[in-house]
Amino acid sequence: MFSNRQRLAGLVIGVGLVASMAGCSQGGPTASTNSATTATTASAASTVSTAPLPAPFSAGQVHIAIVQNTGQGDYFQQYLNGTKLQSDALGMKLDVYDAQGDNATQASQLDQAIASGVQGIIVRHGYADTLCPGVNKALQQGIKVVIYDVEIQKCSPDAVQTQQSDAKMASLVLDQMLSDVGKSQKVGYVNVLGIAPLDRRNTVWEKYKADDSWDQRFFTGKYTTSSATDTAPMVYSALQANPDVVAIYAPYDELTKGTLSALEQAGMTSKVKVYGADISTADIELMTADGSAWVATGATDPNAIGAAVTRVLALDLAGQLNTKNVEFPPILVTQQMLRDKNIKNMDDLRAAEPALNISDTVSADWIPAVTF
Repeated sequence: MFSNRQRLAGLVIGVGLVASMAGCSQGGPTASTNSATTATTASAASTVSTAPLPAPFSAGQVHIAIVQNTGQGDYFQQYLNGTKLQSDALGMKLDVYDAQGDNATQASQLDQAIASGVQGIIVRHGYADTLCPGVNKALQQGIKVVIYDVEIQKCSPDAVQTQQSDAKMASLVLDQMLSDVGKSQKVGYVNVLGIAPLDRRNTVWEKYKADDSWDQRFFTGKYTTSSATDTAPMVYSALQANPDVVAIYAPYDELTKGTLSALEQAGMTSKVKVYGADISTADIELMTADGSAWVATGATDPNAIGAAVTRVLALDLAGQLNTKNVEFPPILVTQQMLRDKNIKNMDDLRAAEPALNISDTVSADWIPAVTF
């Protein structure tokens, strides 16, 4: 058995390798393949649709792109896997752009995608101020644009906006935290503001903090291409100054990993409960490890979300999307549930929690269903 420290060290090394490999393709797109082999990708089954294809799918291969702010981290790798598998099932050509956390690069890559002649673009994470000029340019040229986790409709009202239900995700976890530790407790907070989903989770945090008289002793965290490793020393310093906290809310799994690493270094793993967001096989391993401080997380299946957003774009391309806003519901995953059901990985979790499978969400009879 590996210790928590060994598991966290392995995750840090893995993140570094992913970041270094992603650096090879920063300047331009990579073609979609169905041979993803990273540990966080998932196998999938795809049904064969017999319904006639609508235009433009009936006229030949549809060319789309995903322009992502960063591909680093378990969540984003799984999301891209779902995007690739659903686009493959629809016979689409998918170009992948990864800005590696650089906002100016993401804006430039969005321009590259527009110039490449794509018919549709998924924009995943980033900042509205940086992205709106390119998004509006694409829409003006007749390119369909679907946004994931960017509050963009104030400056680009014709874009389709999709997201997890971040308010529900936060409330599920914070209800569990309240049940576990009670009111009027000293707590820590690890988050980064200015990022749409983390801002939405922060709004819920502020309400729970006020309603339950939680004494927030520190607020720290960093969003980078290595969020876990860069956040860990910040949390460690905060813990040294505030050793009496009983719980920490870190609503993004890379921030949660950094928090766990800091607790391990500070020798406080048994004294503090950690509440996070997102889920992956690596996250499950951390949550179920002996003595783990990570007791609950709010989650969707990132593979299923990536596939669902691709279907949103397909429906928009076919003129069959009847909304400009799509939201995907999360579930609560607790350490106790994972242990009780002997859940070791994402396949086990999907079997235990069918609600994670959203293959019939935003779909049509002509779209092959991809299930994970």
